[in-house]
Amino acid sequence: MYRVQQLIGGVWGADGDAGRLTVLDPVDGTPVSAAPVATEAEVGAAVKAARSAAPRWARTSPAERAAALRRAADAIEAVADQLAEAQTAELGRPLALARGGVEAGVSTLRQYAELGPVRGGRSLAGDAGAIDLMVPQPRGIVAVITPWNDPVAVSCGLLGAALVTGNAVVYKPSERSPACGFLLARLLDEHLPSGVLSLLTGDARVGATLASQDVDVVAHVGSTATGRSIAAACARTGAKALLENGGSDPLIVDGDVDPRWAAEQAAIGAFANSGQLCVSVERIYVLRPIATRFLGALVQSAGSMRVGPGRDPRTELGPLVDRRHRDHVDSHVRAAVADGASVLLGGEVPDGPGAFYPPTVLSECTDQMLVMREETFGPVAPVMVVESFDEALSRASNSQYGLAATVLTASMSNAQRAWRELPVGTVKINAVFGGAPGGAAEPRGGSGQGFGYGPELLDELTATKAVHIGAPGGESGRW
Repeated sequence: MYRVQQLIGGVWGADGDAGRLTVLDPVDGTPVSAAPVATEAEVGAAVKAARSAAPRWARTSPAERAAALRRAADAIEAVADQLAEAQTAELGRPLALARGGVEAGVSTLRQYAELGPVRGGRSLAGDAGAIDLMVPQPRGIVAVITPWNDPVAVSCGLLGAALVTGNAVVYKPSERSPACGFLLARLLDEHLPSGVLSLLTGDARVGATLASQDVDVVAHVGSTATGRSIAAACARTGAKALLENGGSDPLIVDGDVDPRWAAEQAAIGAFANSGQLCVSVERIYVLRPIATRFLGALVQSAGSMRVGPGRDPRTELGPLVDRRHRDHVDSHVRAAVADGASVLLGGEVPDGPGAFYPPTVLSECTDQMLVMREETFGPVAPVMVVESFDEALSRASNSQYGLAATVLTASMSNAQRAWRELPVGTVKINAVFGGAPGGAAEPRGGSGQGFGYGPELLDELTATKAVHIGAPGGESGRW
């Protein structure tokens, strides 16, 4: 049982009168972690402490800030197995996948430790007797509100970028993964000056209270509904909103690819982490010439996946995060069936304990179905057969979301068309996952705003100041 504490102003243990929340193991429903629910006063105290610590941290040299981040990365790497086990306990993630998330977080911290000290402004060509500069400075206080589905990797990205650029941080992890946030914050706090990092735990109300405080940036990864609430709060306070929100990522399968290979890619994209990834494949458009063979191979790939507890090294699909989320996934499947979809595999809530849901393949789907319009965020692969690549592009583009898309094609011209025309932040050709380190993209539409990764995230978390220095008594500055 993980007993989570809060960190406010350099002091661990803050536990107000708002109660506690308990996270249940999604495998068997037993309690695995308990965390305090921050009071409004505790949220205010954390922000006040961050405001007090921010100027000193901003004056700390970039090299010292980077060194602190490197030490924290080493400490996290040393206990990677413990952090992976916490993810498996709270979320049901298979251990290998959870360990990969920790490794990704460590790599991100080290990346920002390298990038932070070499960032600078630029000089401008002005009067000969003057100096003109554009200089990046910390924004001040960054509220970091993170999701449960990949808690260490996502948190390391936002926390690392905010800290290395000289901002103080108030960190609120998801109420579904408080132990993961607690363990990570303890490791970071050991290498930071007192007050630079605060940790608040609790439900969505705590996040909403934090977003409404006197902070300078609210960086959020999570649902579109929450992102829109945060954007509205930031419009009232003047804080900058940095959002990576929901997606309904399409996969286009062209008629000239091997259907078995395409089905393997589709299965990876739809079922990895039980479909609980922001860039999971949420809807599939396959051209008619290979549709029958593709569907058969997809059912075969999905049916061979081992569903079980995340602690079992043989498990490929763990449970969903909890039964509430399973109800959401199942409601999308049931609505699709009611609207005419056919279930080729899965689609039934299993008997027994936990929050398990089988890999599910749906055919004869239409644009109007929830599984094709909204984010299901589960192990569901809804398929629509289309007549042409033009039709596939058109249907894939018709969405309120704009996070990512994948295209499987042997045609270079179709690949070029796809990455140019799809209205999303990331386009992947012939691979559902992958990409070079340091990549960054801007989500569109209901999927958010601003860069959430890569060197560009450092720019998001700093403000540029123009500086003009004239010579006393000289010509500079005269009309």
